[in-house]
Amino acid sequence: MSEQSSVRKKIVVVGAGFGGMAVVQSLKGVEVDITLVDRTNHHLFQPLLYQVATAALSPAEIATATRVLLRGYRNATVLMAEVTGIDPAQRLVRLANGLELPYDYLVLATGAAYSFFGHDEWAAYTHVLKTLDDALSIRERLLSAFEWAEESDDPAQIQRLMTFAVIGGGPTGVELAGTMAELARSTLARDFKRIDPRSARIVLCEAGPRLLSAFPPHLSEYSLTALRALGVEVRLGEAVNQIDERGLLVGNTRIDASLILWCAGTAARPAARWLGTTAARNGAVQVAADCSVPAWPEIFAIGDVASYSAGRRAPLPGLAPVAKQQGRYVGGVLKARIQGKPAPGPFHYRDFGAMAVIGRSHAIADFGRFRLTGFFAWLTWSLVHLMLLVDFRSRVVVYWNWSWAFFTYGRGARLLTGDVHMQHTAATGDAANS
Repeated sequence: MSEQSSVRKKIVVVGAGFGGMAVVQSLKGVEVDITLVDRTNHHLFQPLLYQVATAALSPAEIATATRVLLRGYRNATVLMAEVTGIDPAQRLVRLANGLELPYDYLVLATGAAYSFFGHDEWAAYTHVLKTLDDALSIRERLLSAFEWAEESDDPAQIQRLMTFAVIGGGPTGVELAGTMAELARSTLARDFKRIDPRSARIVLCEAGPRLLSAFPPHLSEYSLTALRALGVEVRLGEAVNQIDERGLLVGNTRIDASLILWCAGTAARPAARWLGTTAARNGAVQVAADCSVPAWPEIFAIGDVASYSAGRRAPLPGLAPVAKQQGRYVGGVLKARIQGKPAPGPFHYRDFGAMAVIGRSHAIADFGRFRLTGFFAWLTWSLVHLMLLVDFRSRVVVYWNWSWAFFTYGRGARLLTGDVHMQHTAATGDAANS
């Protein structure tokens, strides 16, 4: 029976990432009232976030204001707010500012945060990469480390300042390590007089037996060889046992480092706790075959916050294509319910392949029967990511920056505008005078 009536249905979508945006976009023109809630005012293209962290791109080149993207959507309202809880019995979403949003349907697309495997105290000494603020903080610390080393006369201090550790051998860790090595050995090589940036030590730590474990073994081996050719020190099969303000302990080896990047594990945002429903090991909401929450069929969870156990490819990986496909699917489910049409069948994820970039002209691509390495994989990766950017301006600017960097090894986002450098300088001076 149709749900159409004189009162328009209210749909609340929490999260303006790939999944949340796909839901809203699939409902354009439908007679509903959509409220999109997110803690930020922008949609972020996360696959290129590491390039902001390593000074290759600026924030505006991979993020677009959500209101701009939804300017032509008359049925959608955008709220920049933080969700603190949900009352599924009353069908209310509670916000940090005290407001409550009523809904007929709720879509949770809140993503995931990093997990420290029971060592939450390590968070104080590491940097993660999930938001633009994270990326800018990493860039500030990374570039400042070379500036601090240039100021120092202590060889031991210089060595520590120019040592960077990346924990986690997945795509984010591999991409960060490779790009940091290129930054030190190519971009910064001629810019300093007292230090040699090429002597920087980049250590990539992976507790498992190989990098990029989701890829076939020969692609993992290619990635390992390419990283080592860039000068990255790769440590496999050794878990991190300790992290403090001076560095980390990997296996039985102590590594003093000025910057530690955590890319090792993720946990879903607290949506399952909000709903009081069953959660998977990583805290994700367990959903049915149509991405709805079994106890509350009017609530849907998609992307990293959902644990989808139906189908041949279950559980699904925490990738942008999964979130986008689930978002479009849920949008179709909602449209069918509201218009009284038959519901689509269960969600099926179409895997178009996976890619990871290691550095300049080095990447891997797994398209099932077709697997690429080297320059052609890198070119494919570049073209795919350019086309996935959400607006034409971003594509043009990113293409220009990549072209300029390819021919000149330059990076155009190296400005230090924060106070991290001055705080370190003041602290060093106070220590010397004490």
